[in-house]
Amino acid sequence: MSVKEILVPDIGDFSGVEVIEVLVAVGDTIAAEDSLLTLETDKASMEVPSTAAGVVKELKVKVGDKVSQGSVILTIEAEGGAAQASEPTESAAPAPASAQPTPAATAASSAASTATAATPSSVSLGGRVYASPSVRKLARLGNVDLKTVPGTGNKGRITKSDIENFLKGGAPAAQAAGKVAAAAGMAGIPPIPPMDFSKFGEVEEVALGRIQKVSGPHLHRAWLNMPMVTFHDEADITDMEAFRKSIGPEAEKLGYKVSPLMFIIKALTASLQAFPRFNSSLSADGQSLVMKKYYNIGIAVDTPNGLVVPVIKDTDKKSIYQLCADMAEISKKARDGKLGPNDMSGGCITISSLGGIGGTAFTPIVNAPEVAILGVTRSYMKPVWDGAEFKPRLVCPFDLTFDHKVIDGAEAARFVTHMCKNLADMKRLLL
Repeated sequence: MSVKEILVPDIGDFSGVEVIEVLVAVGDTIAAEDSLLTLETDKASMEVPSTAAGVVKELKVKVGDKVSQGSVILTIEAEGGAAQASEPTESAAPAPASAQPTPAATAASSAASTATAATPSSVSLGGRVYASPSVRKLARLGNVDLKTVPGTGNKGRITKSDIENFLKGGAPAAQAAGKVAAAAGMAGIPPIPPMDFSKFGEVEEVALGRIQKVSGPHLHRAWLNMPMVTFHDEADITDMEAFRKSIGPEAEKLGYKVSPLMFIIKALTASLQAFPRFNSSLSADGQSLVMKKYYNIGIAVDTPNGLVVPVIKDTDKKSIYQLCADMAEISKKARDGKLGPNDMSGGCITISSLGGIGGTAFTPIVNAPEVAILGVTRSYMKPVWDGAEFKPRLVCPFDLTFDHKVIDGAEAARFVTHMCKNLADMKRLLL
């Protein structure tokens, strides 16, 4: 018998990270890379994978505990040990006596009784869920949120048949899920039904990367919780671009590469200072705003493994050259896959720039719990009337998406206008 301890791996500079979900139970059979825990920082949640395969013998953590690198998660009996894995029961919990159908009951009333009995009172939307790793994998493949699936197994445990019934949209699981969602004050969103695409031609199934698996639910959660509105405008950056090019040779001698993004960061920071509501987050109960007195800007970076958002800290205290150095450092970390939780946390607002690719406008999704995100697309030459004649000017389009619960349209327009004025005349940043 070989018993191993599974430890929390390197999670960057973070310590005391909260466990928000335990994904396995004693007796579960797990494989290497199966998710064991979900941890949550102030920026995002992350799943902790197992480093070995075997049968779970003892859990060392529970929901609400704080863990750091090296903390013991659980012990397993490694594959080849004496103990045998025990699969969670797949049979439905028996209905209470009062719900037992009489011999004369119709099929419809019998089905209704089964649905009532199969909805455990201990399972609620957004609460803890109990399911084995194999069931969780099936749910991920079907894009099913386990918190919306009532479990019919022992003590409310979700079984494979619960997931299959939910995907088919059949009773009792799918109908009961709708009731649970409605009770929680949310609309029951039916999943997209599965389809066999191979009947139309050759297909290949490619697993999502880990970044996409984590960021996808984060963006979906933000989309469902925020009434998002996008405001579009453009800034005249002719003079800014001329200044940027004039300092290019000097910057290169010092080892810096100055991009337009550095000036956008400075102008955006100034607008956050002028409009502090944009530098806030809505409280968990939705009754107040947490006003931030620091200025950290997240930068969405496209990497071969997916989109990540490292954060440049204290942008109000840094020069253009210092921002260049920070940007170079986090970009290299992002490309090399070396970003830690501390590199991606603490942001006040995010910039998503497609300027190097193309496009004229888009509607970025707010990176919750922030309340706004700034989209940037490719600058272009435009004839502008100055009162006497048309003159060619270089303009840059901006797209500000904001949480309408916190910010109204007029305030968003003033915010973007302020930023555009700063970019049109960089001397304003000295005021």
